[in-house]
Amino acid sequence: MIYSRILGTGSHLPSRIVTNADLEAIVDTTASWIRERTGIEKRHLVVEGETCCDLAEVAARNALDAAGVRADELDLILVATTTPDQFFPSTACLLQQRLGVRGCAAFDLQAVCTGFVYGVGVADNFIRTGTSKRVLVVGAETLSRILDWSDRSTCVLFGDGAGAVVLGADADSGIISTHLHADGSYKDLLQVPGGIGNGHPDARFIEMKGNEVFRVAVTTLGRIVDETLDANGLDKSDIDWLIPHQANMRIIQATARKLDLPMERVVVTVAEHGNTSAASIPLALDQAVRDGRIRRGELLLMEAFGGGFTWGSVLARF
Repeated sequence: MIYSRILGTGSHLPSRIVTNADLEAIVDTTASWIRERTGIEKRHLVVEGETCCDLAEVAARNALDAAGVRADELDLILVATTTPDQFFPSTACLLQQRLGVRGCAAFDLQAVCTGFVYGVGVADNFIRTGTSKRVLVVGAETLSRILDWSDRSTCVLFGDGAGAVVLGADADSGIISTHLHADGSYKDLLQVPGGIGNGHPDARFIEMKGNEVFRVAVTTLGRIVDETLDANGLDKSDIDWLIPHQANMRIIQATARKLDLPMERVVVTVAEHGNTSAASIPLALDQAVRDGRIRRGELLLMEAFGGGFTWGSVLARF
């Protein structure tokens, strides 16, 4: 049997930091309200001229270095992003050129906040079938460019950043299972309505019905936890670390309670990063790997929920 294993992780955040206090000056809100409702303290935002591919490149190089893999050894490059730099070529192709390699497959994947989980699921299947031996999966976002900075219900929530992993073929199980889902009937609750040929070419900002999204997210993430454990014959106590999508502290705490996990076993970066969509899980994973919390052999549960609605999980032995 061929399995896929996480060989290395990497991440990158823009240098510009915007705090809750900074937002008080531009929108009708308070720093304490943002913190109490979301758990967010600050977020990193790109500056003029800084691109999604810029963030992805640094995260990718950090992951390649950690994995001890050269870019020309990659068989596949996947970039999960909601905010590509161009309609085409894909950000994955732009990243491939930045890394100085040619020939391997490269494409973008769009599942919003669940994008990285979807990307790992796709990469895992490429490796298990023998199609690829080394795969780079990147989650990268410049969400600040699709925010309405006069809408206090959305602009306080999101940030920019990138995270990456290199997956490699291995005889021992690393990625144990992935579980991917979507339900487009919820599309109006969280969306950017603008697009090509839809009559809304200029409606390019995030729109969210927050209370409804919160309720569905908590219920759905509880179900994906049960599904993942049941599929693998595991108990809650078998999980060493929960690495959730970093959208809202209350949602993270609800998932931890579902697993009976103390918050000390949950990787939380939402206070420092805000919601970075497809970048949030790999950012959190890389931080916990590099600071020594997550160690080889430990069992990780990664889970996410995003616009679409999409949701999913990855169960992995690090």
